[in-house]
Amino acid sequence: MPLHRYTHAILCRIPLSLRTRGEVTLDEARKQHLALAQLLRELDIDVVEMPPDENSPLCVFVEDIAIVCNGIALIARPTEPSRLKEIDTIRAVLKKELEIPLIEIADKNARLDGGDVLFTGREFFVGLSHFTNEAGARAVAAAFPEYPCVPIKVGDGGEEVIVESLTSAPLQVAESKRLKSLVTMAGPDVICVGAGKECQEVLKRIEREATYSYQTLTVPEDAAANVLYVNGTLIHRSEDEIPESMRRPRHIRSI
Repeated sequence: MPLHRYTHAILCRIPLSLRTRGEVTLDEARKQHLALAQLLRELDIDVVEMPPDENSPLCVFVEDIAIVCNGIALIARPTEPSRLKEIDTIRAVLKKELEIPLIEIADKNARLDGGDVLFTGREFFVGLSHFTNEAGARAVAAAFPEYPCVPIKVGDGGEEVIVESLTSAPLQVAESKRLKSLVTMAGPDVICVGAGKECQEVLKRIEREATYSYQTLTVPEDAAANVLYVNGTLIHRSEDEIPESMRRPRHIRSI
């Protein structure tokens, strides 16, 4: 299959128990979810939608739980024990509905979050973060030996933010970021990155460690760097969310 061409996507509907930072209401999140599902279908993708699980507030973040490449799925090992039920659910969908072979991580000390795994089409970058450790990065390398696998350090834990849901009291937690909240792929060999300090520090590490050469697309708002390049289409946030990035010319260079 050509690079960045996809046939299937797995989504999970949004539970009432979803925790947010107050940036979006539950109704807005559900509208955005429906819009994404519809767009993926318009791109000729078979979308598998799982029902929400109120006992798993983070179940909507499906990509955290598995890494799929070349017809093989590596099951992640999240740091949060509360997400173990999500693993059972995604394992069943991948194996029974999509008939994708699964690889389980044997190392009990490994921690791996799919949000830290960026596949460029040529190699893997694996973020070493609050959610993923070196043993997790080694698991990615072992699962997909045909590609280089490069560990990239991500941040130092982040500032504290307030998260809230409709079903529990607000909590103050550290805003630890995953690799793909800072850099993503915006096209073949094109890395999208925010202009902020944290994003640029990660980009410098990628520049030093990458096996292959890439172009970079730099956007003013860090949130705008979180994009999807799917079947020839770049999916990004709405103009209301990233007005500066939509107005300004994009800065593109090679690394």
